Amino acid sequence: MIFMEYSKNNRIKYLSDLFDRLFPIARSITGIGIEQSLAILGEHMPLTIEKVKSGTQVFDWTVPPEWHFNRAILKGPDGEIIADSDVNNLHVVNYSAPIDKTLDLDELQNHLHSITRLPDAIPYVTSYYQRDWGFCIAKKTRDALKPGKYHAYIDSKFVEGGVPLAQCVLEGESCKEILLSSYLCHPSMANNELSGPLVLLGLYHAIKSWPRRRYTYRFLINPETIGSLCFLHLYHQHLKESLISGFVFTCLGGPEKTLSYQLTRNNNTRGDMLMSHLAKQAPDKWSVRTFDPTDGSDERQYNAPGFQLPIGQIARTIYGKYDGYHNSLDTKEYMGIETLVESIDGIGAALQNLEVSGISTNLSPYGEPQLGKRGLYPTMNAPEKWQCSTDWTFDQRKTLNRLLYLLSYSDGNHSILDIIDKCDCSIEEIRPIVELLEKENLLKVS
Repeated sequence: MIFMEYSKNNRIKYLSDLFDRLFPIARSITGIGIEQSLAILGEHMPLTIEKVKSGTQVFDWTVPPEWHFNRAILKGPDGEIIADSDVNNLHVVNYSAPIDKTLDLDELQNHLHSITRLPDAIPYVTSYYQRDWGFCIAKKTRDALKPGKYHAYIDSKFVEGGVPLAQCVLEGESCKEILLSSYLCHPSMANNELSGPLVLLGLYHAIKSWPRRRYTYRFLINPETIGSLCFLHLYHQHLKESLISGFVFTCLGGPEKTLSYQLTRNNNTRGDMLMSHLAKQAPDKWSVRTFDPTDGSDERQYNAPGFQLPIGQIARTIYGKYDGYHNSLDTKEYMGIETLVESIDGIGAALQNLEVSGISTNLSPYGEPQLGKRGLYPTMNAPEKWQCSTDWTFDQRKTLNRLLYLLSYSDGNHSILDIIDKCDCSIEEIRPIVELLEKENLLKVS
């Protein structure tokens, strides 16, 4: 049985069990942790993994060496353990250089990190591109430290390797692509880390189960920022030629009730128009944010001036808007596995609408096609039929009117989203009519 055939409770258990395997892994942008995590996800979707080698010049960036990390322990003057990465892998500054040193508390303070306003939280701190070392501890633990000698031990090393990219493709009727992407590099955080890849996995199985895919879907998992830059280094020309829309997934759990779409830099893509329509029609399910080059995720790279790719971002409980962002309060309980299932279903429904939102062309454009012989128009011209869409559908002619609008404006210049504005309905209402006209070989959407 595949994922989408499970009951909701079984889907929750499936994702919960997978979460429990992924959460404790000491991930980073390179190295054993991210590769182990990708291998686990690869058990559930057919991922192909490639690496961009350390030292490669990727636009203005240089691919860093791999960080191979084993353990970090900070001991106090009496031998007590202050921080231990085996207890929580957030205790070590990610990408820390190796250290084995005894030092006074005053000197140690320069290598300690905590959050003043969240005294119980262990922060997530990184130093990817400048060699340094450090420990992350709760503010209340730091405030209780006594003067004396502390022993800092970090067992790590840097080796030549590369940045891994994992992807798979579900082919559709068209070679034109929709990119679905998420990052996987943060250790032991739920909403800000594992929600994206788990939703991506659920969407892979959902889209795979569709009876029809108009477009080809590319699924990508990479370390944040440097991973998307490496992907662009390898595939930007392909994306420029093939991509019709794309979405970066992040922070898709938590208490927020609505999904939130961040527009692209140019705010003119098919995804932008669709999501703006959904936010207008169903504000209890969708909202829209403007593009922000100062914040966010990999969409910042895709929307850079040299690329300007049609890739937006989808989130739920948004980064920086909740206390657990980038610290140990971002737990499974806060994220909620059930919320991930809701995100999978909501995004999946939006993607099905995206499939029919393109430019439409009437395949019988010389006059109105004869709809009656296809069972699409009342064949009896009588008063009792004037409110019918067909001989068998009494609906104030709504279906017929929408059908006629579709045929009239499907001139190869209007999109389905343009047409629904004219006939004052939602894309959910127009989609079955589009599919009906396609079945009758009267309409083509591209």
